[in-house]
Amino acid sequence: MLRTTLLFVFLLIANLCFAGPDTTTVLKKAVVKNDTVAVSKKPAAVITDTTTVEQRSLDTVALNKYKKLPEFKYEETYNGPSWWTRFWRWFWEWLSQLLGRAGKHPGAMSALFIFLKYFFIVAGVSALVFLIMKLSGINMLHLFRKKPYSSLAYAESVENIHEIDFEAEIENAIAVHNYRFAVRLLYLRSLKQLSDNGLINWQINKTNTNYVYELSNAEQREAFKRLTLQFEYVWYGDFLINGEIFKRINALFNTFKSSAE
Repeated sequence: MLRTTLLFVFLLIANLCFAGPDTTTVLKKAVVKNDTVAVSKKPAAVITDTTTVEQRSLDTVALNKYKKLPEFKYEETYNGPSWWTRFWRWFWEWLSQLLGRAGKHPGAMSALFIFLKYFFIVAGVSALVFLIMKLSGINMLHLFRKKPYSSLAYAESVENIHEIDFEAEIENAIAVHNYRFAVRLLYLRSLKQLSDNGLINWQINKTNTNYVYELSNAEQREAFKRLTLQFEYVWYGDFLINGEIFKRINALFNTFKSSAE
């Protein structure tokens, strides 16, 4: 009994020693304040558009005029595929059928691809050469045949401009329709005229470019440069010219001859 009483007293004292303060938190009730801002009950102001609307009418005459112009016709009439489109359609269909048949035979398929490879290479190179010659103004027919010219009255390699009767030789060349040689004579006549006037120092071994840059007058130099280009295109380019073209070239040389006198 005494032990029980002492144990109870000991536990009571221990409980009193280790007990802490009460940590219970008391929440205060939040106070809600009413909004005191005055709210206007007047309706928003409505701004009315008072701009006068002017109704415009289209100018019927001008409208019909524009309708007739091809620039304002956007409807295109389809007349079917062009011949170029039909050609390529036929070509690809033919090639597809050919490949289909060749696909059944591996050896034939390989040979076909080799043929097509070199065919397109040759076609591409030929097209490139043709384009270059076309832009350069070279007539392909002249590469394989040459028009026989009348015999020259003197050797070209030993031409001396001071020993040629230009007027007589030019008339002879025109009479036999050798317009290419007539252009050469016109150019040599211009060189002789410039040499006689002391504007150039003619030497048989000089080039045409040398004579162009010997001219001190800029306007005269440009005019003679154009004549030089005409002459070189006709003579060294081996161009065949007809009577109409020669008349225009002859007029250019005669104009230069008059200005250089």
